[in-house]
Amino acid sequence: MSKYQELIQNPPKVYQEVKKNAKEVIFYVVSCMCDNKYTLRFRKNDNDEFKMSGMGFALSNFQFGLREGGIKPFEIEWEADNQNWIDVVDMINSGTVKVNKVVSR
Repeated sequence: MSKYQELIQNPPKVYQEVKKNAKEVIFYVVSCMCDNKYTLRFRKNDNDEFKMSGMGFALSNFQFGLREGGIKPFEIEWEADNQNWIDVVDMINSGTVKVNKVVSR
């Protein structure tokens, strides 16, 4: 069984690992394509707002909200600004990747 399929069947509750008032949150994700691994990083800017990065990969590649008609990256950033990490994980998982692990500081 692939890692992606394992994460579908038994998704980890990684949102519980995000530190309160974190200034940076990094999600390690696994793709449905050959279990490729990627990193999504949320970092607070000078305005104390989270900005999401695909770490060199276009965020559109992850196809967030594939079944819901599409979720824009700014919508995920807004949930992160509100510390709604459960929703952030759900939004990331709605695309072609599944969250495997998270670290924050």
